[in-house]
Amino acid sequence: MGIVLGIESSCDETAAALVTTDRQIIAERIASQVEAHAPYGGVVPEIAARAHAEKLAPMIEDVLKEANVALTDLDAIAATAGPGLIGGVMVGLVSAKALAMASDVPLIAINHLEGHALSPRLADETLKFPYALLLVSGGHCQILMVEGVGQYRRLATTIDDALGEAFDKTAKILGLGYPGGPAVERLALEGDASAVPLPRPLVGSGEPHFSFAGLKSAVMRAKDSGNYADADIAASFQQAAIDCLLDRLRVALNNRTLPPALVVAGGVAANTAIRGALEGFADARQMRFVAPPMTLCTDNAAMIAWAGAERLASGQSDPLDFVARPRWPLDPDAAPVRGAGAKA
Repeated sequence: MGIVLGIESSCDETAAALVTTDRQIIAERIASQVEAHAPYGGVVPEIAARAHAEKLAPMIEDVLKEANVALTDLDAIAATAGPGLIGGVMVGLVSAKALAMASDVPLIAINHLEGHALSPRLADETLKFPYALLLVSGGHCQILMVEGVGQYRRLATTIDDALGEAFDKTAKILGLGYPGGPAVERLALEGDASAVPLPRPLVGSGEPHFSFAGLKSAVMRAKDSGNYADADIAASFQQAAIDCLLDRLRVALNNRTLPPALVVAGGVAANTAIRGALEGFADARQMRFVAPPMTLCTDNAAMIAWAGAERLASGQSDPLDFVARPRWPLDPDAAPVRGAGAKA
């Protein structure tokens, strides 16, 4: 049994975890920065980077102490190397490089999106390749075929905003604070999802990509009109988002040999209404539906450690001069799309 230390610092969560190659999380720490960013309604990169620098070293020390593991006992050190806020990514990656050099163990630079993509396999050893993945987070909204470790084929991406951004913006419009996703989901439970006539961008089009900028604007107009209750706006927004996801999945998977499983991952995957809709979509197509535990949906170091374990098992590691990347597509060969798809 091997042990991998994982480090995550790509956005506003500082995290460290020890994960074994047989899928045991033996120690984990996550420090949230919600209170620091809440007054600004979103993540401030400079504040985030400073918090990572302050919290990461003692956090790593804590997980090693809790598990009674020395640095030299590790089989690898895995750290998010992108994509993300570059200041925070550099804090984590530089720390991992120093520890790897000091302990003479391999460094594994992890694509944060790969951490999400492989996280369901940490929780479920029966999940085999290939599978279809809906990756929905604050910065990304993609449909991919996951064919193996490091083997990702992008079928769709967003041409403007990610769904997580749309949730956060809706929360801000409704005065719900930050982080917005859970707040919108809670308020939606009190509303009528059919009360507000919101658009479903790109639904019915032949291309499989996503667009949420127009939906955000429509939420703003609905709020400014004064004609609708906030709960109804939240519920209608959430239903519009679900309708978009299902339609885009239908187009992306149409005329393809369906893989055995449909997997959802990323922060938005914690939304129970979205999970329920995706499960129904998968059931109708005789696909197994897989979602990681809620603790593995948001940014965490266990998924980074697990991605490191998966790469280590395939004989992969990275040099100590690996450069942090603010952008890092899972499928670098995917055809470019109009709009802001380059961030995918």
